[in-house]
Amino acid sequence: MMEVQPFGPGSMHWDTTGEYRNLLVAGSALVMQTMHPAVGAAVAEHSTYKDDPWGRLTRTLVSIQTWVYGGADGPAEGERLRRLHRPISGVDELGRPYHALNGEAWAWVHLSLFERFVVLNRYFGTPFTVEQERRLYAESRQLGAILRVPERELPADLEAFWRYFDAMVADRLEAHPTALDVLSVLHGTPAPPGLPRPLRRLWTPVGVGSGEFNYFVTVGTLPSAVRRKLGLPWTAREERRLRHLGHAVAVLTPRLPERLRYMPIAYRARKAARGARRVERRLRSA
Repeated sequence: MMEVQPFGPGSMHWDTTGEYRNLLVAGSALVMQTMHPAVGAAVAEHSTYKDDPWGRLTRTLVSIQTWVYGGADGPAEGERLRRLHRPISGVDELGRPYHALNGEAWAWVHLSLFERFVVLNRYFGTPFTVEQERRLYAESRQLGAILRVPERELPADLEAFWRYFDAMVADRLEAHPTALDVLSVLHGTPAPPGLPRPLRRLWTPVGVGSGEFNYFVTVGTLPSAVRRKLGLPWTAREERRLRHLGHAVAVLTPRLPERLRYMPIAYRARKAARGARRVERRLRSA
C-alpha cells in the first residue's frame, strides 16, 4: 500500500492546483469522467450538478484544494469523500450494475485530472517537459493514495499512464447521456445563487455569453478521440481561436498578483507557508 503523504511547498501540485485557470478545463474533466459508464450512471442519479451547478462547482473546488493545501486535512478529506460515495450504487438504464467506489471508476475520476493538468498547460500555459510530466505523475500517484485509489489501479509510471489513458478512451469511455447532459448544462450558465433580483434581469446576456465560452473551451480541450465519440465537430478555425485565447491566458497569468491568480484556500495556504518559513529562518539565525 502506498504511503499517504500530504502535499506542501515545492510540489508541482502546490504551484498549480489552486490557480483560477484550472476552471478552463473543469468542464472537459467532468465530461470525460462521466463518459465512464459507472461514473455517468452515479452522477445522473446522485449528483446535484443540474439543480445546483454553482454549489456543486464550489464544493468540488474546496475539496480538491483541501487535498493539496490542507496539510493533514488532505487525507481526512480523501477519507470523507470515500464515506460520502460508499452508499452510491444502483443499476443503469442498460441494466449494468454500478458502484461509485468501483476501483476502475474511482481511479478514472482521479487519473483523468492528471491528463487535464497536462492539457491545461499545453493550451493555457507553458507545456510541460517530459521530466515535468514524470514528476507531476509521481505526485498524482501520491494524490491517489490520499484519495484511497487502489494501488493496482494506478499505472506505475508516465509511459504506463499514457497507455492506460489511450485504452480507456478507446475501450471504456462511451457517449454516455450524462456526459452529453453536462455539455448542455455548460452551454446554459445559470445565474449564481444570491445574485440580487435587479441583476438577475441582466444575467441573461451574460449567461448566454458565458455558456458559449464554456462550451467552446470545453469542446476544444477534449481529446480529438473523445470529441469523435461524442459526435462533436471541431474545425481548424476553432482550434486557432482556442490557441489565441490560450496564448493570452498564458501571458497574463504569471503577471497577476498572487491573490488574483490563486483561489482563496490556495492563496491563504501559500501565504501561511511563506510566513512559517520566515519565522523558521529567524529562529535559526537568532
